Amino acid sequence: MNLKKGKVISVTSSKGGVGKTIITLNLASVFAKLNLKVLVIDFDLYNGAIATYLNSTSTRTIYNLVEDLAFNRYDNFQNYIFSYDSNIDVIASPQDPREASKIDTKYIPLIINNVIFKYDIILLDTYSILNEVNITCLDNSDYILYVFTKDLFDLKNTKSFFSIIEDAKLTNIYTILNEAIYPTKTYFSYYDIRNIIKRNIDFTISKYSYIKNIDKYLIDGKILIENKSCQISRKDVKVYNDIAKTILKGGKQ
Repeated sequence: MNLKKGKVISVTSSKGGVGKTIITLNLASVFAKLNLKVLVIDFDLYNGAIATYLNSTSTRTIYNLVEDLAFNRYDNFQNYIFSYDSNIDVIASPQDPREASKIDTKYIPLIINNVIFKYDIILLDTYSILNEVNITCLDNSDYILYVFTKDLFDLKNTKSFFSIIEDAKLTNIYTILNEAIYPTKTYFSYYDIRNIIKRNIDFTISKYSYIKNIDKYLIDGKILIENKSCQISRKDVKVYNDIAKTILKGGKQ
């Protein structure tokens, strides 16, 4: 029997606070609604918030998984996940930031290879620094979604990021401009942004999806795109669906 290989997608950035984790979870929901089995792995090892956003009570994290692999205690993959719903599973980041530095990157490909035939989509939420963990995640991904904003420092960091990425010869990279983070920053036009980062803007989350008092909705433990009361714009719901469809079609043609 031929097993179908899942698609591995890294969601990354070069600056914190750009909405990367929320975008990761929203995409997980979009893929799940297409009746695909989704695994989200929180590789933001020092600041990971996915388990917090989803109100997880699980005490098993990626640190426990790596430790058990290292000491030959690994038994069943299900011991390290928590299920958000019937189609979305999650592996949480370490609860103690001190555990993050103990995670050997050599186990990242092993973890991915262990789940790649169990899930249709594997979403890797990454850290906002190009450290060894992030580079390993990107190297082992089929697609990279780079999230950025109109913030000047973010744009400068984005330009540097793509200079590094070009040297690494990574492909199937998509840019996501998230205007919902700084909806009042309008100094730079799209033309300016493209000139600064030396790259096209593939997808844009509009300023109309800015959510005032977002913590009020996050505390519910529900993925935002599923929460009708927080009013993500219809246009941006379509953007999320377009991202999913592009990946499922095999990326850039």
